[in-house]
Amino acid sequence: PLANDLRKKLEVIFNKRYQKLTLEEKSESFDITQDGVEVELGHLNILTYLEKEIIEIFKGLGFDIAIGPEIESEYYNFDALNIPFWHPARDEMDTFWLDLEKPEKNINLYPANKKFLLRTHTSPVQIRYMLDNKPPYRIIVPVRVFRNEATDASHEVNFHQIEGLMVDNEISVANFIAVIEEFCREFFNRDVKIRLRTSFFPFTEPSLAVDMNFYVW
Repeated sequence: PLANDLRKKLEVIFNKRYQKLTLEEKSESFDITQDGVEVELGHLNILTYLEKEIIEIFKGLGFDIAIGPEIESEYYNFDALNIPFWHPARDEMDTFWLDLEKPEKNINLYPANKKFLLRTHTSPVQIRYMLDNKPPYRIIVPVRVFRNEATDASHEVNFHQIEGLMVDNEISVANFIAVIEEFCREFFNRDVKIRLRTSFFPFTEPSLAVDMNFYVW
């Protein structure tokens, strides 16, 4: 009964409005073909916009784009990168382990008898790329990664990383410096000076950090 009462009330409101619009349509003051109010379209998220810009810069430098599955096996995420279960680098990658035997889709992408997780970094993609391709390589990996972080102003469980990989007979740190300098000039649209310094990362050896210096005006 309540639904029928509501339907009757809505029909009365609809008929009154319809009759009013019909009368206005016959008058000169109302143009039924007139365009409505234009709806403002949204825009890309700033992270998506920056990722697209970074990809275009590296494509201009001759890099290919590589991607891979977000659900990874322990083998690709850790073992194939020489990070066994006892390695201290795993302590910095507290992650989300998944309670499943094997992902249903793309089942051939995963080795047997391994645990699965949400990837903690971009490096599993480079492992997959190197297994499927022959050198020389020049790729970047712009993907989402996941870690069991305590969320605050600078940490989140889901964030974006971009990794680069170059493999060839005569690749050296000089190539790395040239690529980073050119990328910084393109990305920040100004002259950028960089400085390399030794740093500690438990998952790479030797390790370098990059400092940048430029004027903001």
